[in-house]
Amino acid sequence: MPAPILPSPAPVPVSAETRLAYVLQHFTLAYPGAQAVAVGYPATRPEVEIADLSGDFFNEINPYPPAPCWREWQGQQVPFFFDNSVENPLLIFEKHKVFISADIISAAFYLLSGWQEYFSSERDQYQRFPYAASVQRSYNFVMLPVVNYYFSVLKTAIEHVGGQALALRRWGSQQAEFAAFISHDVDRLHSAWKAPAKTALQQGRFWLFGQRLWRHLTQPDAWDNLEAVAAATAKYGAKSTFFILPSAEKALNGTPNADYPLTTALWQRFHALRQQGCQIAMHGSLGTATNALKLRDESEANYLVGGLRFHYLSWAPRYTIFVVEETGFRYDSTLGFAEHVGFRNSYCQPFYPFNFFAGRAATFLEIPLVVMDTTLHHPAYLQLVPEEILPFLQPVFAEIRKFGGVATVLWHNENFDPNNTQNGPQQFHEIMGYLQQQGAAFLTGHEIAEEITPG
Repeated sequence: MPAPILPSPAPVPVSAETRLAYVLQHFTLAYPGAQAVAVGYPATRPEVEIADLSGDFFNEINPYPPAPCWREWQGQQVPFFFDNSVENPLLIFEKHKVFISADIISAAFYLLSGWQEYFSSERDQYQRFPYAASVQRSYNFVMLPVVNYYFSVLKTAIEHVGGQALALRRWGSQQAEFAAFISHDVDRLHSAWKAPAKTALQQGRFWLFGQRLWRHLTQPDAWDNLEAVAAATAKYGAKSTFFILPSAEKALNGTPNADYPLTTALWQRFHALRQQGCQIAMHGSLGTATNALKLRDESEANYLVGGLRFHYLSWAPRYTIFVVEETGFRYDSTLGFAEHVGFRNSYCQPFYPFNFFAGRAATFLEIPLVVMDTTLHHPAYLQLVPEEILPFLQPVFAEIRKFGGVATVLWHNENFDPNNTQNGPQQFHEIMGYLQQQGAAFLTGHEIAEEITPG
């Protein structure tokens, strides 16, 4: 299938004022008690003065800025884009003023807004912006929430001027240091038998094939397990968010959507799960990331509203923001790299994507995806063996805890199959036990959105 023609990037420059407002909006979400201190570029004579080093970059459509300079901050080597004055200390303190020698406003806007993927024409076979084309891959910082480090620099400057310590956002009724969002994309409920049956048939073991087929026809499928998934999550005091795929039609390129119809019996099960505190949300079928009418029809026809994640993590940077805004979802949780664990927008907290045509923050909240089960073991992705998974994830979770973020975990219901020993139930329980031990507040997507924007 040929790639669709991408629309031309927005020709309107993004002004320094727009970039500053967008970044400061998110800084105050990260540090809700931040006092009013003037932050800006030299021309405005602010109390916290940011070096103006982006030149004409934001007046053009280049997806990639000059290479970052690396500075140490909080014991960590951090890449600073738009920083050509590394001979100067990062922070220069005066009595009632602080100079920041790197243009952390431009750098934060560049990463958080998704500038690189909006202006890049690189796309993979699913029309997604690929990890291989990202600055996170080029400079090897995908597992570091770089924008949070920039905010830590700004926090230090504001505290010096304002004379008061700033506190990070806390989560849940227990005011936890960080949150965990446990979600499950329900792509398949009736297909666990297919691969073993196919193998038996290929091997000429017809009796075994017949046995698999008979079991499929007479017993529940091993992946038809939503209640068991909810129970597994509930062991840790958490509530599952299930993203339900309402379309069973294949995409135009033959890629499958759901293998199940939304029957009355299945809806009764969803209702029972809701009664237990689980959230039932929308899993946008293939094609809906670029088609607001199709997404709205599927959503409203099946009463799947509020939360959204697109199937196959489909996200077309020049289309999808408009689609989600047009259809009125309160939050989305698609933005993570399928190929790698970490931070696609270099940020570990929920944020508002940037609408480049409107020149403003989007109207919906993004709860970025950090960990997907498929990423951990898929032969095209990380290929971790079971005992490597939790140690690999621990540094990522530590960064999220450090900056009061959200550890969004996607574990498909099919990977609760006991026969999966690679990225299956045991690995899920190890992750959940670790997050619980670290003091995470387990929240649904709706609860996270409510904490950020009540009502």
